[in-house]
Amino acid sequence: MWLADNWKDYEIIDCSRGEKLERWGDYLLVRPDPQVIWDTPRKHKGWKERNGHYHRSKKGGGEWEFFHLPDQWQIRYGSLTFHLKPFSFKHTGLFPEQAVNWDWCAGKIRDARRPVKILNLFAYTGGATLSAAAAGASVTHVDASKGMVAWAKENAISSGLKDAPIRWIVDDCVKFVEREIRRGNKYDAVIMDPPSYGRGPKGEIWKIEDSIYPFIRLCARLLSDEPVFFLVNSYTTGLAPAVLAYMLELELKKYHGNISADEIGLTVSASGLVLPCGASGRFFMK
Repeated sequence: MWLADNWKDYEIIDCSRGEKLERWGDYLLVRPDPQVIWDTPRKHKGWKERNGHYHRSKKGGGEWEFFHLPDQWQIRYGSLTFHLKPFSFKHTGLFPEQAVNWDWCAGKIRDARRPVKILNLFAYTGGATLSAAAAGASVTHVDASKGMVAWAKENAISSGLKDAPIRWIVDDCVKFVEREIRRGNKYDAVIMDPPSYGRGPKGEIWKIEDSIYPFIRLCARLLSDEPVFFLVNSYTTGLAPAVLAYMLELELKKYHGNISADEIGLTVSASGLVLPCGASGRFFMK
């Protein structure tokens, strides 16, 4: 398993009974997690002294309960600074487990020792974008949510990357890729972190099991003749790492590169065990 173990401002303190207790900087949050199916004693005082608690509804969705939590605060990861705020469906604006992929991508960019042009799809609040830009790449950041792109720009400013070569695009990712193909544009690397389920601007349904392979095939057409890497992430438990690797092998075999895939996870401080948080597939040149 690939672990995001370089955090200083974030940790999973404990997890039990369908929930995890997390430290985000100076604040403690309790949020649901479908992987936490065990029932163990909640000994850490943070379970009672939490600053925010997202209560899942049996009817779907849920709501936050707050205890002295600011509307917004910041945490750091290396040289990067991220704005956090709790919003709908339990999220805070950051997926900490993705730091293991940020670090991997940054390493590949630095190792390339040449200009690297990256396309980041479903780019959310910019974790991968900022890490890649800080490593020296030029990045095209694409997300369908105007609010998320604005949030990513705020993170870029806070991280000292206001003037970095980042192109901010608010668009449906599939439509954008189709237009880039028609324009003849090419990229040295592709990052994609698609949702399990979503809807396009005209009501198009995105279901990852049905849509991910055709989209990987489409994005493969954007790769340059000497690509650096291709990263795909999935939060859907039904997609095993081997499935991600298989799809990358089918579409990128002409480059004769390396392909690996594994679960990604975060260590739980109370037990030392690892909480799985999804899976990633990676293609990279030898």
